[in-house]
Amino acid sequence: MASAAEQLASNLNWGSIGKATELKKRLWFTVGALIVFRIGAYIPVPGVDPTALAEMFSRQAGGIAGMLDVFSGGSIGRMSILALSIMPYISASIIMQILTTVVPSLEALKKEGEAGRKKINQYTRYGTVVLAAFQAYGIAVGLESQTTSVGPVVHDPGLFFRFVTMVTLVGGTLLLMWIGEQITARGVGNGTSLIIFAGIVAALPNAMVQTLELGRTGALSALFIIALAVGVVVVVAVVVFMETAQRRIVVQYPKRQVGNKMYGGEASHLPLKINTSGVIPPIFASSLLLFPATIASFQGPGGEPGIASWLQTYLAHGTPLYLLAYIGLIVFFCFFYTTVVFNPADTAENLKKNGGFIPGIRPGKNTAEYLEHILTRLTVIGAAYLSAVCILPELLIARGGVPFYFGGTSLLIVVSVTLDTVTQIQAHLLAHQYEGLIKKARLRGRGR
Repeated sequence: MASAAEQLASNLNWGSIGKATELKKRLWFTVGALIVFRIGAYIPVPGVDPTALAEMFSRQAGGIAGMLDVFSGGSIGRMSILALSIMPYISASIIMQILTTVVPSLEALKKEGEAGRKKINQYTRYGTVVLAAFQAYGIAVGLESQTTSVGPVVHDPGLFFRFVTMVTLVGGTLLLMWIGEQITARGVGNGTSLIIFAGIVAALPNAMVQTLELGRTGALSALFIIALAVGVVVVVAVVVFMETAQRRIVVQYPKRQVGNKMYGGEASHLPLKINTSGVIPPIFASSLLLFPATIASFQGPGGEPGIASWLQTYLAHGTPLYLLAYIGLIVFFCFFYTTVVFNPADTAENLKKNGGFIPGIRPGKNTAEYLEHILTRLTVIGAAYLSAVCILPELLIARGGVPFYFGGTSLLIVVSVTLDTVTQIQAHLLAHQYEGLIKKARLRGRGR
């Protein structure tokens, strides 16, 4: 028997968006904020030669800069004021999320409710400033050491350039952090995720033009391009299916009598996602693997050979060692991050406090062990799925000559953000439709 909410959702009218005034305001605010983000991506950092920068970046495109350039919508390649994008904030958020599970004081702060959440958010902002300043200083020093065939990348290196670059890049990150918070509060969807989504999508038209141009010149066959398009559609369908797939564990609540009324007795379910860790494992794995390549690239063409250069050679895209290390790191972070975001013991304890139990499983320790067993099997499936989705683009880039870096992480982010945003739009439409039904009911009551 479907609930009232499910029946209302099944009769949802998407054409009512034009009548939902609040939703339209939120959508326009979101679009406007993303336009501001895209404008900032074209404002360059002072003192950088764009021609020399383009040559240097083409030399380092295989490092972590290439991956971050996708997330920043090309800001890294242009060295704009938003070159760091929102990544320092995401890194600080992930670090704080991990620390809240291992540091008792932060774990207690997390359980304090709204006040604790605000305090943790404040710590996250402080961490963002520290990480952004550290990365901005590294970028400034790295740019000063670069010399290309057209001259040095930085016109006037020195302490002043480093200071200006740090202030500019840290300010750009804080601006994006504020824009993301405003989108979350006054727009539609998660602001931070939408900023990354906009950066990735902004690079797609250019990538499609490059692919078609290679097909026109004969570098890529027409059959390969058609197969690539079909493959993208299939992979997107698989990602959508896996990101929405759940293992629903039946939870039964006993009946209890309060006064003359009987409550409870109904069956609910505990949803466990197949991919509990989300896109965190590919992001961490890519960062660790591409870091040596970035360090080696900062040595310049005349740098002395070392362990970083050796790793850059043997951990290049498509090499067997790179693929094995990539898969191994994804699997490791899948299990590690799943243990961070989901605690079977706490879930079992909460079920026991609320009188819920899984049929056939004793409450308490046995329930925790059962949930951990189910979660382990789901994580194995999720890790295999993430590995396959992330390895396929790497093979296409290294073996197939695909001219754009639209990797598995990018695809996962695009699909996940799209699903989340559509869900929130649907929720706003349901609220609008529900308010309309209430108004009609009131008018009918007055008519009587």
